[in-house]
Amino acid sequence: MASRFTIFKGNNGQYYFNLKAGNGERVLNSEAYLAKSSCEGGIDSVKINASNTDRYEKKTSGNGKPYFILKAANGQVIGTSETYETTGGRDNGIDVVKREAPGASVEDLT
Repeated sequence: MASRFTIFKGNNGQYYFNLKAGNGERVLNSEAYLAKSSCEGGIDSVKINASNTDRYEKKTSGNGKPYFILKAANGQVIGTSETYETTGGRDNGIDVVKREAPGASVEDLT
């Protein structure tokens, strides 16, 4: 199965996307968007910025688990990863986004 973005509407009425790797695991989750067109723009921004190593910020959660944030050129957060058990897992997640996001298909679940 190929990587894909999925667009969905939350219980709060706002739009979100996530990027699922070829194995079906979520590797990137979006912020909330009021309009579906803005959510689609967020996906475009991920595709544009995914290959740029400087756009990734490696973080550690409050419980000590590593994760990453993908930012646009203006510094705005466009996606946050799940937490990982190891820094190697986090770094692999970044590699998946870099490699697969630019060509990922989009599935609209709204």
